[in-house]
Amino acid sequence: MADTRRALVEAATEVFAEHGVFAASLVEVTRRAGQRNRGAVHYHFGSREGLLAAVLEQHAAFLAQREGELLEHARTTPDDDLGSVLEAIVRPAVELAETGPSGRRYLVIVGELVEEYDRVHPDVAEALRHTGGYDVYALLEDRMPPLDDALRNERLALVTGFILRSVADRARQVDSPGRAQLPTERFVRNLVAMAAGMATAPPVDV
Repeated sequence: MADTRRALVEAATEVFAEHGVFAASLVEVTRRAGQRNRGAVHYHFGSREGLLAAVLEQHAAFLAQREGELLEHARTTPDDDLGSVLEAIVRPAVELAETGPSGRRYLVIVGELVEEYDRVHPDVAEALRHTGGYDVYALLEDRMPPLDDALRNERLALVTGFILRSVADRARQVDSPGRAQLPTERFVRNLVAMAAGMATAPPVDV
């Protein structure tokens, strides 16, 4: 039973990353998991959403732990230091991507879910929350320049999307090489600096 669930989660991670969370075929998931019963996903997870939540739980503990460690450091830095806070978002994701194919595929999936958050089922949203992030974003909001609510929320959404797309794109490049990639540490520092620039850009008046 446990082996079947694990095989389905591993296959789903591949298929969701390759074809997209909302477009992927559950039949393809069961096929890659070596299951002849087309109802295996529903039997073990109840639904597509249940399977997706299980996929997200795979690396949630790693992300939450690393983020928490970096957040503790960020809290010791000056009140105007956004870089250390953003590093608590960027570095765990990059580290996960470098653990292997499963981590890279996971980040591609998370990036899509954040991009399409309005379409995400509540059970999947709850699984996303387990990866951490809320305490980091609370500190990030505190350290951003004064902005009205609408502009601050827009910037946070754009910064988040930019970070996750950038890390996911880098992850994809490992399996399908394209343009040359920066070394890991330089990539992290550059992405943090660019995200900080987005967050601290001068306010825009109507």
